[in-house]
Amino acid sequence: MPMLPVLPEIQSHVLAEFDCLDPLLSALRLDSGRLKCTCLTASRKWLALGTSAGGLHLIQREGWKQRLILTHKEGSITQVACCPHDEDFIAVATSQGLVVVWELQLERRGRPERVSVSWEHRGQVITSLCWDTAALRVFAGDAGGKVSYLRAGSSKLGKGSGFVIFPVQTITTVDSRVVQLGYLDGRLLVSSLSRCYLCDTEREKFWRVGNKERDGEYGACFFPLSRGQTAGQPPLLYCARPGSRLWEANFTGEVLSTHQFKQLLAIPPIPLVSYRSEPQYNTAQKSSQSIAFPRLLYFGDQKLLTWTDSAIYVFTPQSGQVLLWTEVKDVSEIAVYRNELFCLHGDGRLSHLSLLSVERCVERLLRREAWPLAAAVCVMFQQAIAPARARKSIPIDRLDHLKSQLSVFDDVDLIGQLEEVITKLEPLDSASSSRRSSISSHESFNVLDCGIYRVISRRGSQSDEETSSLVSQSMVEEERLKEFSFVQEEEQHQQGAEHGQIWVLLCHPFHLPLSFRPKHSRIALQAVRDSVSSFVKKTTEKINTLQMNSDLWPRPPDPKEGTHGNVEVIAVPAEPIDQPTAKSELQDLITATQRVLAQIQDPLVLFDPVCLKGTLQEWVLLLERVLGPEEQRSACDGKSVEEEDVPLRVCSPKPLLSDLQADLTQLATLHLELGCFEDPAVRNERGEVGVVGFLRRWFFLLDQERVRSMCLLSYREQPEVHSSFMEAMLEVTQTSKMTEVIQKGDLLKSLRCLRELQPWSSPVLLSHLHRLYEKHGEVAVRSFAQFYPTILPSDIDAMANQSHLFVVYSLYSTMLLSFLGSLLQPETLRQDWLVLALTHDAPQQSDTLTADGQPRWHSHFFSWGYGRLLSLLIRLPAHLAAKQTMAETCRSHGFWTGYIYLCNELQRRTEALSTICRLDDMCLLEEPHGIVPQTMEEWKVLLQLSQQCRASSSSQTPSTTTASSRTCSPSLSNGGSAEGPSSSQTSMTPENLLLRLARSVGPDRALVALHEVGLQSEVELGPHSTLVCELLRMAEKRQRALIQTMLERCDRFLWSQHA
Repeated sequence: MPMLPVLPEIQSHVLAEFDCLDPLLSALRLDSGRLKCTCLTASRKWLALGTSAGGLHLIQREGWKQRLILTHKEGSITQVACCPHDEDFIAVATSQGLVVVWELQLERRGRPERVSVSWEHRGQVITSLCWDTAALRVFAGDAGGKVSYLRAGSSKLGKGSGFVIFPVQTITTVDSRVVQLGYLDGRLLVSSLSRCYLCDTEREKFWRVGNKERDGEYGACFFPLSRGQTAGQPPLLYCARPGSRLWEANFTGEVLSTHQFKQLLAIPPIPLVSYRSEPQYNTAQKSSQSIAFPRLLYFGDQKLLTWTDSAIYVFTPQSGQVLLWTEVKDVSEIAVYRNELFCLHGDGRLSHLSLLSVERCVERLLRREAWPLAAAVCVMFQQAIAPARARKSIPIDRLDHLKSQLSVFDDVDLIGQLEEVITKLEPLDSASSSRRSSISSHESFNVLDCGIYRVISRRGSQSDEETSSLVSQSMVEEERLKEFSFVQEEEQHQQGAEHGQIWVLLCHPFHLPLSFRPKHSRIALQAVRDSVSSFVKKTTEKINTLQMNSDLWPRPPDPKEGTHGNVEVIAVPAEPIDQPTAKSELQDLITATQRVLAQIQDPLVLFDPVCLKGTLQEWVLLLERVLGPEEQRSACDGKSVEEEDVPLRVCSPKPLLSDLQADLTQLATLHLELGCFEDPAVRNERGEVGVVGFLRRWFFLLDQERVRSMCLLSYREQPEVHSSFMEAMLEVTQTSKMTEVIQKGDLLKSLRCLRELQPWSSPVLLSHLHRLYEKHGEVAVRSFAQFYPTILPSDIDAMANQSHLFVVYSLYSTMLLSFLGSLLQPETLRQDWLVLALTHDAPQQSDTLTADGQPRWHSHFFSWGYGRLLSLLIRLPAHLAAKQTMAETCRSHGFWTGYIYLCNELQRRTEALSTICRLDDMCLLEEPHGIVPQTMEEWKVLLQLSQQCRASSSSQTPSTTTASSRTCSPSLSNGGSAEGPSSSQTSMTPENLLLRLARSVGPDRALVALHEVGLQSEVELGPHSTLVCELLRMAEKRQRALIQTMLERCDRFLWSQHA
């Protein structure tokens, strides 16, 4: 990634796009060339989309679900507006000049109704719709200059009010086409091509706004005053003028001032923050812009929004400033609600933007785990996030966590720039305390639960393990004084520090009431800070790498026992603290890493497994000495190490440079891939760890994607490796916002949020799916197929329990089918694979085919070695000729289940039914392995074919038929036997077919069909069949009586309601 530019001035707000509405348009089929979205509007609950076919789609904004579609035969939808005070009403204008007001009636679960219709603008294009802010009244303006209004009746207003038809009234006709309408507090604002007019609709008075005319599309809108000293005053109105100007007028139409934005727009555009592409910022100075503002919208909080076909502009007219302008291509219409924008583009595409402060934008990106985009915003807008006020939304520990989530391979430059930004950040309390600012400019501290002050250097980066244990930077001083501990360090003489001890004085926490703030406590706390600050300058490296063991520290006494805080002195033996030694060890690691990287580039080392493993093992020993845990470095040789007892480390114990982190990741992952580990006996003798221990100890250095692949391929027979990997990933994603959503227990919402996180990272997605499986079990497993190919069946297999493996296997079909289709290209390769699968590990053709090429009795029960592959091959999408070739191939080799499936796809159902009759198995008349007759004609054909097959089989020698059919003893492909317990019930006899038909259409119609094919005299029903037919007649008669009774009751109820 190239170096990102930095905005030179403080830019407080940005336009950001977090949601993708393309799937919504695809579901509504509004992304095709034939059907397009023509207009839109937005409210608190709805996003309404008008289409070129006359449909109005009402989308519920919560979850983006379509709730209603309102159809209009009077042309395409040109304008739509939601009622601002009652979202149950919506107004629509069509291309033929019709205005319709709909009452949705969702609260009463009724059907939407047209409560008001106006043909006042017939033949004209309606250019603007506007609702009354207090009454159910809609204003409409057209291309001819006519402005009218219509009232909407509603059943909410009382009994019978819905039948009242209010007349449509024409308010005025202006001199040119209406560009925009606005209404507020009894005043109607009309903006035409030449002037703006203000109308008092109650007193029927009109005013012209200003004296100068204009020529073109210029918008106008009301501007409520609801903040500060202007709260309660009459609203203002703003009218667009040529040359990037705005008139500011009072509520009577008198122009108060003119705002000129031409020179203020001579700045580069603010980049759009979007998931679609990286933010782009052109530092070249722009010339002044002379723009005609075609529409003006009151936006957010005391802001104005306008747009052209290539940019969006946001002004703060009260201060006369440009809040921002951003380039957005091909914008045709915009609908706003609070600080949200819904943009309709010329090609029918929709985009959902939000106006946010820079720190709020970064916070939302971090919640969505859009790490590279969040880092890019921090770098480009560092002037906005550097001040101390931004720490409330973006604490420093979150930025450190953001840096740790970036890829050391793809985002190297971005990591470097983010590190520079972190060094420039001001702490939260720097503006409120001058004595804190001198400390916070270099280091800040937090109080750990054990009583130690941990100091964080602003010049370097901290690991995730450190930041996760820190108290929030935003804690106010009153909260810090409630409960705190301090550390007093007794200076040791450096000459005798070889076997010295660090004496730590721990005070148990005590509570102070908020009203009691003794001055000496503040002084003592400041003295402790100064002492700790000077001490840390010498021992920062040692403190950062110290592994805190909670068992070493005494527990504070229980306050319920009435004991007071006692002072305890504990002597903790420690090695002599020597910062130059730590730096030299780190430098040795850097040198050794670079040397090993150079050695593995040598072919003599790279292609010699023994030499390569030896080189990596020597490097790992140095890595253990520098970055290994303290207890491991002090452990004696020959001590056995339990793999599961190795502590899991997902964060680096020391701050590492990005280049060094990338090199260490490459070597550590290669070490794990090659399995450079000794035998268990040798490892126990030396005190070394194996695969699991290495993964747990050095997980913060490993490439997560490569480790996932290793668990599935190299270490598949060692499930403990995959268990440790999943435990580490669960720890990494513990603080993710997605984890909170999953813990709430809503499976559908969790899956929807996961789909919004695209593009996915396989290990991170796998950890989230693991949480879903632990919470929902088998139900969650059934939904995992939608994440293929990011998540493979082998991932789910390793995750699921043995009791749920059958669900996992059912997902293989969906995943493998798409994989197989992409693999077998071109399509001719599929035919070759089909022939190979039919000729290898397959039954003999003499067992599946008769001498004349017909199916043998029950020959479909033979097992095929590649039956699973065959079932996938025949289900792959292909053109007609390829399907026909595959069907003939299956027939010539006797693969009858595949042949029946292909005949069904090719609409050759008669051939399929004939094959089923010869196979003599009623189970093939059921899905999914067979076909079901759909019409009476097919049933008649089936009856005739069964009788023909019975006649031809009876003409042969019974003993020969039986011997040739049953001596094969074919085994079922699903593990059963062809010799079922009730073979007479599964045989394709006319009697069994008659009973199957009777269950579908009734016994009387079944007997009629038997009579029509001429088999009534040949088929004699046995006692069992006769009894079944009688029971079916009785059930059918009772069902008819029940339906008749229910219909009569419904009819009486409806007539009673009508009366």
